[in-house]
Amino acid sequence: MTAVDQFPTKHLAAPEVRDLPEAPAKWFKQIGPGVIAAGVGLASGEFILYPYIASQVGLVFVWAALVGVTTQFFINMEIERYTLATGETALTGFSRFWRHWGLVFALMTFGANLWPGWATSSATLVTYLWGGNANYIAIGMLLTIGAILTLAPVVYVALERIQMVKVAAVLLLFVVGAVAAITASNWADAPQVVTDAGIPASELGFAVLLGALAFAGGGGGQNLVQSNWIRDKGFGMGAYVPRITSPVTGEPEAASSTGFVFETTPANLERWRAWWRFANIEQLVTFVLITVVTIFFTSLLAYSTVYGQPGLPDDIGFLEVEGNALKEAVGPWFGTFFWVIGAFALFAAAIGIVDYTCRLVADVLKTSYVRTASESKLYFGLVWSIVAIGIVMLLIGFDQPLVLIVISACVGGLMMFMYSGLLILINRKILPAELRIRGGRLGVLVWSIALFGSLSALTILQQYKDLTGG
Repeated sequence: MTAVDQFPTKHLAAPEVRDLPEAPAKWFKQIGPGVIAAGVGLASGEFILYPYIASQVGLVFVWAALVGVTTQFFINMEIERYTLATGETALTGFSRFWRHWGLVFALMTFGANLWPGWATSSATLVTYLWGGNANYIAIGMLLTIGAILTLAPVVYVALERIQMVKVAAVLLLFVVGAVAAITASNWADAPQVVTDAGIPASELGFAVLLGALAFAGGGGGQNLVQSNWIRDKGFGMGAYVPRITSPVTGEPEAASSTGFVFETTPANLERWRAWWRFANIEQLVTFVLITVVTIFFTSLLAYSTVYGQPGLPDDIGFLEVEGNALKEAVGPWFGTFFWVIGAFALFAAAIGIVDYTCRLVADVLKTSYVRTASESKLYFGLVWSIVAIGIVMLLIGFDQPLVLIVISACVGGLMMFMYSGLLILINRKILPAELRIRGGRLGVLVWSIALFGSLSALTILQQYKDLTGG
């Protein structure tokens, strides 16, 4: 049996056979997708949700960030495994078994990210700095996001550069804050992350806990888009797939293909091992490390300034209280610095969220429904659709309480429960035996199914009881 024979072809065409490209000799130039994942993931979860939890119950739940990020690392790598081997996205792999799987996840992602919460969050921080109307500022930000994603000759390159600047800015905040804002006694409390670890469900509810686990890093649709980002960077068989380019400033899009596959010759398997080793290291030293450090620091910063303070807002107003507390503890300059970095970080996250939402939907539409269409044109049409819908929501006064972040995260948790099982399916049934998931990595995906499945069920049960008074 050849590698092509293992691909289900009822709904999609068989892949083309090509050799696996050589792995990079200089790894530094290929680092990028993990930085984007970390940068886009440094959004409301890291700046609002985990700090809010720390302000309410201390550091007892920060351990969940490590669990969530570690689980997502293995999920991301199984998503990357399929794309490294085929050049197809994981959603395309799912759609080989049932045509509409990709559409299910695309609609869930689109629905979860349709409201302009991250742009509103960034705009609200701007008002703390210079005043103004947050909704009008957010509208300007949405138009700017549409322009950036439209005018960049290669969208991935622009996104990578923006997220790298963001990560550098956030790390600068950490360095300054570690010296200026966090006292020795607060640092002494840091071991509570381990020594006092707990599950404060009675204080916060399962919905918030699921949201924290799902928002530790990426979560939901963002994990799935690792496929798109690594093939735009040219990882593995993704090097054969054309990138999304601007209809205004980019080169014409090349003819796209469903995917590719390589025969498991000794030479190809040697290249595969090199690609697999590099992809794992890239995710560990970027996505995992940056995300864990960020969540720990923002939680410790909130703990050191507003822990135990009564009446804290459960929305973006939480950051105003924290910023004012930092002004009193350190000086006016640091509260301002905190808001500036936060505003830029949330704006950069909004760019990434619009990008990955539209990438997923455009890829699904192109692959399974409108195969003669240009993926780039589909992508840009979706970008401006999200911008337009977001502007309408802001004009009618739609806001962003914490509950909407939690709902979005809960949708992400449900998605992760579903696609963890599908990743086992495509990486066991489609890929050659030498490339398949097995052992401990298979066990982690089973753990992911159990974790997000049980938390989703508990969250639904809790919400039902709240609605019925049971």
